[in-house]
Amino acid sequence: MEVLYKSTRGDGSTVTASQAILKGLAEDGGLFVPLQIPALDVPVAELTKMSYQEVAYEVMSRFFTDFTEEELKSCIDRAYDEKFDTKDIAPLHEADGVYYLELFHGATIAFKDMALSILPHLLTTSAKKNQVKNDIVILTATSGDTGKAAMAGFADVPGTKIIVFYPKDGVSPVQEKQMLTQKGKNTYVVAIRGNFDDAQTGVKKIFNDKAMAEELNEQGFQFSSANSINIGRLVPQVAYYVYAYASLVRMGKLADGEQMNVVVPTGNFGNILAAYYAKNMGLPIGKLICASNENKVLYDFFSTGSYDRNREFILTGSPSMDILISSNLERLIHRIAGSEETNKEMMNALSKIGKYEITDEMKAQLSDFYGNYATEDETGAVIKKLYEKTGYVLDTHTAVAAAVYEKYIEESDDKRTTVIASTASPYKFARNVLHAIDGEKFDPLTDMEQIDALCETAKVPVPKAIEEIRTAPVLHDTVVEVDEMDGIVKKILAI
Repeated sequence: MEVLYKSTRGDGSTVTASQAILKGLAEDGGLFVPLQIPALDVPVAELTKMSYQEVAYEVMSRFFTDFTEEELKSCIDRAYDEKFDTKDIAPLHEADGVYYLELFHGATIAFKDMALSILPHLLTTSAKKNQVKNDIVILTATSGDTGKAAMAGFADVPGTKIIVFYPKDGVSPVQEKQMLTQKGKNTYVVAIRGNFDDAQTGVKKIFNDKAMAEELNEQGFQFSSANSINIGRLVPQVAYYVYAYASLVRMGKLADGEQMNVVVPTGNFGNILAAYYAKNMGLPIGKLICASNENKVLYDFFSTGSYDRNREFILTGSPSMDILISSNLERLIHRIAGSEETNKEMMNALSKIGKYEITDEMKAQLSDFYGNYATEDETGAVIKKLYEKTGYVLDTHTAVAAAVYEKYIEESDDKRTTVIASTASPYKFARNVLHAIDGEKFDPLTDMEQIDALCETAKVPVPKAIEEIRTAPVLHDTVVEVDEMDGIVKKILAI
C-alpha cells in the first residue's frame, strides 16, 4: 500500500515520501503527515529476532513506500554502523524497576543521532529520485543537540550545505563546543542573540520567504530542514520504540501483546509524537507520559486544553527542552482536529496572539497522554536518588522524565512495564549532573575537569565525542541578531 503525505494546513493535495523529505516544510507553512498511519504488520515474535537495522527497515518501509528495498536498506546500513558505540544501537538499561532506552550511543551522544544519522542519506536519495539538480541547503534551529547531530550527519555530504542557528546563551558549554568545533567545508554555525523559539521562528520565516526561495533557485540552491518538522526525522524515531518493545519481549520482561508505558522528556514534541505513531501502527503502548521542565507549556496544554506561549522563557539545566513553541504538536492537533482548516485557524492564532484552545471533543481524543513537569530541584533530586540507589547516572533531560514518572505512579498507581526515553549522555551536562549528586563540591572545576570527575563518579568511560572536543579548535564564531538571520544565510551562500 502506497503511503502519501499532505500538509497539516493544505488543500489536501498529496506528495510522495521522498518529496515530503526533500521539502521539509510544506509550502503553506504546514507539516507533512501521512494520509494514514500504516499498520505494523510484522508479528512481534519475528521482531524479537531482528537487529536494530532490521527493525528499522520494517518500520520505515511502511512509511517510505516510494523507496526501493535496496535504497532504504542502503540508507539504514550507512546510518547505523560503527558510528554507534554499541552493536545494539539503542540498548535498554534497567534501573530501579524502570527500563531506560539509551538513545545516546551515536556520534554526538544525544538521541538526535538516531534520526540525523539517516536523514542525510534519505535526503540525497530523495534528491536523486526526484531529479533534483540544486544543492540542498539544510537550515536548522537547535536548542542544543539537533545542531551538532545534523552537522555530523551532513558534514562533507556532496550536494549539501548545512546552516545551524542556536541561542548564544541557551545551550550547555559542551553542546556549544561540539558545534563550534564541527569540521566540514559545507557546515556553518551561527549564534543568535535570543532564545530557541526566536531561532526556530526565524528559520520558519526564511522557509516561508517565497522571494528568497526564487533567488536561491536561480543560484542552484533549495532549502530543506533537519529539524523534527521533517518527516524524514520523525519516522526513524518510531523505529526505536518498536525495537524497545521487541527487546522487552525477547528478554521476557513483557508478554507478546502486553502493553508498555512510555515516558519522554519533551520540548518540540517530536520524540513523543514518534511513540504516538508507533502506538497507532499497532504497537502495544499504554500511556504516553509527556515530561516537561519548568517551561511547562505542554503540561498546561494537556491539563487545560489551552496552548499558551505567552509566558516567561526559563533557562534550565535541561536546555534542549527550553521551548515554548512545540512545533511537532501541530501534527497531533491536525489529527484530533479532523480538518486542515481547523488546524490552520489554531496555528494562525498561535502566530498572532500566542495561544489557541482545543474543543472538548478534541481534548477527549488525548486520553492516551499524561502530562506533568519537574522543577529544577526535583530533577536534581532524582539524579541524586537514582545514583545513590543504583549507581546509574542520568542526564538532566532523562531525569525530568524520571521525576514526572514518579508523579504519574503516585497519581495513577499504574504499574505497567515502563520505558523512559533516555535522550542524552550525562557527559553532555556534567556540571549539572555532578552538582545534583554532590552539591557544590565539583562547582569550581573547569568544564573538562568536570568530565573527568563524572567519569570517576559514574564509572563509565568518557565518550569519544567528548574526548574529541578537548583540544579541538573553534572553527565557527559568527553571532547575529534575530533580524539578521536571512542576511547571514545569503552571505554564507554568496547570493
